[in-house]
Amino acid sequence: MGNTTDELTGPDLEVGVPEGDLIEGSKLLGHAKGKAVLLVRSANGVFAIGATCTHYGGPLVDGIIVGDTVRCPWHHACFNLRNGAAERPPARDPVDCWQVERHGDRLRVTSPLAAPERARPVEAPSSVVLVGGGAAANAAAETLRREGYEGPITMVSADADVPVDRPNLSKDYLAGNAQDDWIPLRPMDFYDEHRIRLLLSTRVTAIDTAKRRVTLSDGATLDYGALLLATGAEPLRPSIPGADAPHVHTLRTLADSRAIIASAATAKTAVVLGASFNGLEVAASLRARGVAVHVVAPDKTPLAKVLGDEVGALVRSVHEAHGVVFHLGETAASIEAGRVVLASGASLAAELVVMGVGVRPATALAEAAGLAVDRGVVVDGYLATSAPSVYAAGDVARFPDARSGEPVRIEHWVVAQRQGQVAARNLLGARERFDAVPFFWSAHYDMTIAYVGHALSWDRIDLDGSLDARDAAIAFRRGGRTLAVATIGRDTTALEAEAAMERGDEATLRRIVPESAP
Repeated sequence: MGNTTDELTGPDLEVGVPEGDLIEGSKLLGHAKGKAVLLVRSANGVFAIGATCTHYGGPLVDGIIVGDTVRCPWHHACFNLRNGAAERPPARDPVDCWQVERHGDRLRVTSPLAAPERARPVEAPSSVVLVGGGAAANAAAETLRREGYEGPITMVSADADVPVDRPNLSKDYLAGNAQDDWIPLRPMDFYDEHRIRLLLSTRVTAIDTAKRRVTLSDGATLDYGALLLATGAEPLRPSIPGADAPHVHTLRTLADSRAIIASAATAKTAVVLGASFNGLEVAASLRARGVAVHVVAPDKTPLAKVLGDEVGALVRSVHEAHGVVFHLGETAASIEAGRVVLASGASLAAELVVMGVGVRPATALAEAAGLAVDRGVVVDGYLATSAPSVYAAGDVARFPDARSGEPVRIEHWVVAQRQGQVAARNLLGARERFDAVPFFWSAHYDMTIAYVGHALSWDRIDLDGSLDARDAAIAFRRGGRTLAVATIGRDTTALEAEAAMERGDEATLRRIVPESAP
């Protein structure tokens, strides 16, 4: 979504505004050249950029300024104020940028600024092979070209479709609220134009790290100067009778989402196995299509392991208000034609079954190649694996968390994109440590949860606001330190928490979410 379709509001910035109206750190929404423009004063000057995030059209005026960047409140995309560059995913495209001139005591937006010249990479591998067609691989391919790499790039994807906006597959697209052309991250023409060779419906079957060569599923081989392993994760399918029946689905690819949509067109009843984020988003999307939905999960409270009991109970109540029936503390014993039989002996009508019980990292290729693997492909702080010139990023990578120092593997879309970006720069010689604060969002009907940080466990949860009013910030803390913050209805708070975690600013995190009374 571009910023040319915005309704123009605020002052005409070509005429200008009094300089005194714009204090340091403030933002002013106006328009110039027929476009919505955001005027910003940071510590380093006054800047004018497009007012709309190029990811999903979020209003940048509601974001925050961090250094010489502005961050979108919706999904935490980050843009450079000086040149409009999309500095961090999920944004891929820049926003427009204009010159700001002083005329007396007024600030006026004048001519557009040219895009910055591409940098020259420190190193230039003879060629780059990207194994995978998801968020990390796509971000890496785009970053390589943006950083000025001119050598051959080949992306090998097992999927039949170009890289897609995977979070949408369980959200708006599955619900029927997003058209097909929203889903590809880029059209095929983009890859052709940027000389990114995209091999679809193709797998890498072997990696020879000594010869720097990969073998493809059709028997062909590719030599590489540097390689990024971004094989992602594979949906789990419990080994119960009937799990492979035609009406039983997992959700990972666009083809999977289309198959569920096709089944939902005639199904009146569905069972979702698992109360994961993905499973519950599927449940919400099927309810939007008028399908009766039952959720079966062994947990006592949905999402309690990630969000705690109180937030988990809220999520359950929101789904129940939309007609979802939960069967918690239960597992499926078998799947039959038209029904799911539970371990308790109960039987649920099910013309459609969706597995949402989690995923496992796709490490088989790495293991066969002799790479270090431990619950994921082991990488260092620069995302380098144990093999020379081989990097890993996304759901498959197990990396040292910059805040705790502990090795973690995080299955977040934005994390995968940001790792792909960092890995690409590093295989060009940048030596950039991956230290981004993890972020994800999850949509449940009209309620969206944003989550920054990473808390595997905690010794206290503090809440500011009201869960009933869906206006809250929740901090997950251990040993007196804030590990993660979840927000509902507080987009700016989520951004502030992310920035505070980047700075290691515990005082601000305590201000954002004060300690609750014992």
